[in-house]
Amino acid sequence: MVSADFRRQLEGYGLTTANILYGMPDHPDILQTFIWQKYDLHPEFPELRKFLDFWVREIEGPLHTIMVAHQGLIRPAEFRAVGMEFYLH
Repeated sequence: MVSADFRRQLEGYGLTTANILYGMPDHPDILQTFIWQKYDLHPEFPELRKFLDFWVREIEGPLHTIMVAHQGLIRPAEFRAVGMEFYLH
């Protein structure tokens, strides 16, 4: 059985990491960091946008800076089916 993450990679998803700096509600001059990582589509980033919408709606810490890195791990053209498998032992 193929994992859901592998299937998403074949559909064009890549590993997206967002470093989110946000202000603390009780201490607005202090910034905290939060690292978010998930498979997402470049350049629209629907999963990241959904998470940030949730953040703005549900979390009191105001967003300050969001730095995003994205890497496509597998592309459909790189996938090659294997005809046989051999087991030793």
